[in-house]
Amino acid sequence: MAAENLFKDEAIEEKGERARMASFIGAMAIADLVKTTLGPKGMDKILQSTGRGHSVTVTNDGATILKSLHIDNAAAKVLVDISKVQDDEVGDGTTSVVVLAGELLREAEKLVAAKIHPMTIISGYRMAAECARNALLQKVIDNKEDAEKFKSDLMKIAMTTLSSKILSQDKEHFAKLAVEAVMRLKGSTNLDSIQIIKKAGGSLKDSFLDEGFILDKKIGIGQPKRIENAKILVANTAMDTDKVKIYGARVRVDSMSKVAQIEGAEKEKMREKVQKIIGHGINCFINRQLIYNFPEELFADAGILAIEHADFEGIERLALVTGGEIASTFDNPETVKLGHCKLIEEIMIGEDKLIHFSGVEMGQACTIVLRGASFHVLDEAERSLHDALCVLSQTVIDSRVLFGGGWPEMVMTKEVDELARRTPGKKSHAIEAFSRALQAIPTIIADNAGLDSAELISQLRADHHKEGSRAGIDVITGSVGDMAELGISESFKVKQAILLSATEAAEMILRVDEIITCAPRKREDRM
Repeated sequence: MAAENLFKDEAIEEKGERARMASFIGAMAIADLVKTTLGPKGMDKILQSTGRGHSVTVTNDGATILKSLHIDNAAAKVLVDISKVQDDEVGDGTTSVVVLAGELLREAEKLVAAKIHPMTIISGYRMAAECARNALLQKVIDNKEDAEKFKSDLMKIAMTTLSSKILSQDKEHFAKLAVEAVMRLKGSTNLDSIQIIKKAGGSLKDSFLDEGFILDKKIGIGQPKRIENAKILVANTAMDTDKVKIYGARVRVDSMSKVAQIEGAEKEKMREKVQKIIGHGINCFINRQLIYNFPEELFADAGILAIEHADFEGIERLALVTGGEIASTFDNPETVKLGHCKLIEEIMIGEDKLIHFSGVEMGQACTIVLRGASFHVLDEAERSLHDALCVLSQTVIDSRVLFGGGWPEMVMTKEVDELARRTPGKKSHAIEAFSRALQAIPTIIADNAGLDSAELISQLRADHHKEGSRAGIDVITGSVGDMAELGISESFKVKQAILLSATEAAEMILRVDEIITCAPRKREDRM
């Protein structure tokens, strides 16, 4: 009886079978939600917020969809987390990882119903995951030594990544942009030096890559429109102190001339500050905060280009690519690190004027300018391009490549089936279940394209029993195709991350046998 009232009021406890069912159902529901977005023929979702502004997002990126959901189920939250980590770690495969974890749990549910202990299932899954990873390792292609082949590998990976996104119609154009941008990084994974600017108007085909840095600001009136060999001071300081700035302060004066004196003192203070800044020997001053008319005049007189209100991300990135540091005090010019670039000029994109910095200190910096019909299209294009850039920058480091189009899953399935036949006891059931879950990914790709998945998968399985098969699903012709000829490639790192993350997440949810939901603590009335 005492155990009944172990928890305070409002706490809910679910045990054993019920807890496991709640976990399975939550995880499978999340997997079914994003399942339809998988593959080149995947559909998009509209996410509409009920908050102020009713913002609308149109996307088929698994991580973006799941990030926007408010979920109550604990197991579903685990899947949302793995898709987020997949997005941060490798940038692509966010939908696949959730779908695979969901399928593993769907298979596990049947095994639990057949009275196989969750721990037996987990150890079977572990053996299968290790076997599947080794199967992929034997089949990887590595062209790191041959620069030409490696570049074509990168192009293929970029095109495969983009073919399931909004950019699929112009995938060659965007794959070229992404590969060029990543090749400029020279092996670094710091994507901060690749800036993406979105400008509505034109079509997606009008997007281009610009070497250098573009700041979305206009040059002020009466200031030089072009500066060569610029010395840039990037700052975050108040340049609007030609007023008394103490809030709630009152200054009592007995004549207007005293007011003029106060204003004169303020102006003098501002003039001193401007002189200190000019004393750094610069010809371009960029500030995050506003610059009022008086200091702007002083800068214009000195022939210095002053840019105000550059957003924080803008100036952080600008400091990074020009090799400067953000300053906020100007008393010691020798300690301030200035940024350098060869040329600053004003350019036009569509109807807008922007400031272009070329020949920057950090040679790998570049800007991709996206054009498109509306902001929704541009946002989705940016997400798609970001995925491609992440995958490519990871592939430059780990240059192992696999074929795509369901080929890796079938390779893994074949090896895992072999392992199941060799394994005695109940574990073999779990290993077979793992191979069925792996097959679900090509099945879903085919289903989403409106093809007969059962027919295609059986053809694929037969093909993969031949030595050195390169067969995968060609959704364009709706048949089994040769992935090498079609140029469908994926990064090994992405596939490995999908496999391991999904297995670990499924394992974690399988271990659950009790869910306790506690009520939030209430403040006690202290009277």
